[in-house]
Amino acid sequence: MQKKAADECAVTIDEATASRRIVISHIEPQVDDGRYAAKFCVGDTLAVSANVFSDGHVELSVDLEIRPPRGAPTVKIPMRLLGNDRWAADYPLTARGTYSFEIVAWRDDFATWLSDARKRMAARQPMELEFDHVRGLIDSAIENASGSLVEDEFRELAARFAECSTTEERMALLNSTETQRLFRTGGPRAHEAASEHALPLIVERRRAGFGAWYELMPRSLSRVDGQHGTFDDVIAHLPYVRDMGFDVLYFPPIHPIGKTHRKGRNNSLVAEKGDPGSPYAIGSQDGGHDAIHPELGDFADFKRLVTAAREAGLEIALDFAIQCSPDHPWIKAHPEWFKWRSDGSIRFAENPPKKYEDIVNVEFYGAAFPGVWLALRDVVLFWIEQGVKIFRVDNPHTKPFPFWQWLISEVHAHDPDVIFLSEAFTRPNIMQHLAKIGFTQSYSYFTWRNTKEELTTYLTELTTGPSAAFMRPNFFVNTPDINPYYLQTGGRAAFQVRLILAASLGTNYGIYSGFELAEAEALPGREEYSDSEKYQLKKRDWDRPGHIRDDITRINNLRKSSAALHEFKNVTFYNAWNDNILYYGKTTADLRDFLLFAVNLDPKTPQGAHFEVPLWEFGLSDDASIEVDDVVSGQRFTWTGKIQHVYLDPALQPYAIWRLHAPGGRP
Repeated sequence: MQKKAADECAVTIDEATASRRIVISHIEPQVDDGRYAAKFCVGDTLAVSANVFSDGHVELSVDLEIRPPRGAPTVKIPMRLLGNDRWAADYPLTARGTYSFEIVAWRDDFATWLSDARKRMAARQPMELEFDHVRGLIDSAIENASGSLVEDEFRELAARFAECSTTEERMALLNSTETQRLFRTGGPRAHEAASEHALPLIVERRRAGFGAWYELMPRSLSRVDGQHGTFDDVIAHLPYVRDMGFDVLYFPPIHPIGKTHRKGRNNSLVAEKGDPGSPYAIGSQDGGHDAIHPELGDFADFKRLVTAAREAGLEIALDFAIQCSPDHPWIKAHPEWFKWRSDGSIRFAENPPKKYEDIVNVEFYGAAFPGVWLALRDVVLFWIEQGVKIFRVDNPHTKPFPFWQWLISEVHAHDPDVIFLSEAFTRPNIMQHLAKIGFTQSYSYFTWRNTKEELTTYLTELTTGPSAAFMRPNFFVNTPDINPYYLQTGGRAAFQVRLILAASLGTNYGIYSGFELAEAEALPGREEYSDSEKYQLKKRDWDRPGHIRDDITRINNLRKSSAALHEFKNVTFYNAWNDNILYYGKTTADLRDFLLFAVNLDPKTPQGAHFEVPLWEFGLSDDASIEVDDVVSGQRFTWTGKIQHVYLDPALQPYAIWRLHAPGGRP
């Protein structure tokens, strides 16, 4: 009876399951268990880590296997044991494209034998039986390597081992780096295991991860008050933007603007003669999303602008806004792409209680599918042909997720250099999902994080939380739609504060034109601009007193020259004993570029604080000295001791920037 039960049990044992003695878990980076790709840029280093362990007291060998894009050969990198079963390996990402990786581990019989043999030798225990065992491992390796390139190497090892006459000679041979390498790369792999599936990652061009954006409305750049600006006016303005050190010049929609229900100044329902309307009411008898507003110029003018911007070191970004004026050509050509009321009138856009009478939304399903999907994809491809490879996408959270995943994939198959910025100020899960399904960058809540606690908590979440693997925030300080209360009430210093925070904490950040002039006039009780440029032309005095162009130029130049500011996740918040002073540092891994920032968050009142100089980061004692450069003043001096003091008067300058030099490291 017992034999029958044993036989029945035996047939239920799955050999593959029984051999799974190695556990591989908690792999980083990964997004939703590999459903979506982790994001990197060319020049980044992929840092992979995982928990890997097995039963018993055995040595493991673990490899990181990278599959580069475009069918390149798999790269195998030995992982190192950090401690407590955590293994890690690094891989430099030198080419853009889609990669995947997995982790492979095995019980390393030779490494286990060698570890035990070293201990026995140290304890002066007999070794003959141990050497008999290792002969078996060598024979097994020869058999396992039969027909491979390493068979001869193992046979040579066996011959050399047989020639050894003393214990010391044998151990020296077996302990050599060459023998360990041979067994690791070509020896048997007992109970080999791999991570459950390959994990994807996408590597994009550098601009995806680092850039300073400047937003302007071309129609406001005419030198003649009340006259509509042109692309030639933008070309004349390029040196202004270039000299402040920006990388991306971003335009709201430049398409023809409808006249039906055109909005007037300050979003009034009735437009006066000459009111240009909102650029987001796209489409008229002059064309739709693939046309240019006639008063701006034509496609030849736009091409000249793209070329001139490139020569100035700037890349043009366009708004991709999926909404139409009631005059858009699509409405007559494709009425099935829109919603209609029972009385035959078209349904305009609504977000109760807000109404947008000058805009109608397209449908994505029903009779509109797939035609409208293909048409919108073709709009993006059309502007790529005009030289545009960066798109800021208006309100993507109000459009179907599957549409975006499909469109971005289609566009990247055509041109992987295209960047999509998600303008979705909405719930965190939605913002993060848009990033997962393909958006290169994302607007964030930075615009409303003002206090020390808010900023510290939010930046810690962005740089160390789950979203750090896939979400690249772009810290816009203001937009044509958002005039933050902090800027409305804080005066010039508030603009300096928000600039320094955005440009130093974020690798991608942006300003909307007028920010450098400290423009803050608002509609009462609302985060909206009075006399908003969305509804009228705006003539500016670009040299008016009180501008902060010097601050912008300084921080943008520092961003370009400082390797520490090219990384997002490397921020550390240090102690400064005043809740009005945010004090933080950014550094490269080798400490060669170490920057400290102290920012007075109170734009009205001078604030001082004792703060800790992070001498410990350099391995220095609390009473040591360190060389310091004041980045703003250019002065050089020495701090002695961990505790120093800073005083920041917003009427003079609400921030300080210092560069620390390791002992002997100052040039």
